[in-house]
Amino acid sequence: MTGIFLFPFERLEVWKLSVDLADFILGLLGTFPQNRYFRVIGQMEAASASVPQNIAEGRGRQHKKEFIQFLYVAEGSLFEVLTLTELFKRRKLIGEPEADEIRMKAEAIDRKLHGLINSLRGEN
Repeated sequence: MTGIFLFPFERLEVWKLSVDLADFILGLLGTFPQNRYFRVIGQMEAASASVPQNIAEGRGRQHKKEFIQFLYVAEGSLFEVLTLTELFKRRKLIGEPEADEIRMKAEAIDRKLHGLINSLRGEN
């Protein structure tokens, strides 16, 4: 992205990782049977997209306390992704390797979210 203006949220590693996770999940969901699991597929689409959306929206807020709240909402969406991943794995819609990949990416995002939250809390 050389020479292109970056918005503040685009500089955050946690945002980049969460966009990567959402993209990975959306790719997987494209292979699912649309008619039978329509509602939970929609929930997974929304939850996975919600993680980077909340990070971006929170970064645009005026106060650190608001940003931190949005980071916690992003974490909640991340937990929703993990729960749906488990359901999809049990229903054999995704395999163990895909579920492990989602979990690995989610763990990295969760660590970064907490690191950012702790960093923001440390600034007074």
